[in-house]
Amino acid sequence: MRNFITICSGTALSIILIGCIQPNFDRSKATYPYPFELHTTNTLPIQVFRDGRTIEVVNSTDHHWENARLWVNQQFMHSLDSLQPGEHIVLNLADFRNDLGEEFSAGGFFSTRRPTPVQLIEVQPGEGQPLIGLLAIGDRVLE
Repeated sequence: MRNFITICSGTALSIILIGCIQPNFDRSKATYPYPFELHTTNTLPIQVFRDGRTIEVVNSTDHHWENARLWVNQQFMHSLDSLQPGEHIVLNLADFRNDLGEEFSAGGFFSTRRPTPVQLIEVQPGEGQPLIGLLAIGDRVLE
């Protein structure tokens, strides 16, 4: 009887744990591969602040972009409809995807993976154009 209870408890625990595991990718949300050949050392004084699962992009320049791509850590991309001079936008890091459809590990209370630091942020003004580095200010990660 004791073995039966142990086996049933172990089976129930396994089923619960398997039910909590969600894949980190969605092939339908795959983006472009990072354009390594377009990487440069050029930067602009556009600040990016991380606060937990979000980043705030503050455009303190006179540059504006339409239909640009924002890259994080040379892997994860998010399309920007527009970024005007003086504008600031807040983006959820979980919306950044790579070319396999994997989601950026942004962390959070229910996250099963450790949050990934935001180390390199670049903007690609348009298709085939060189990338421009932005200034990552701090990396306050909430686990």
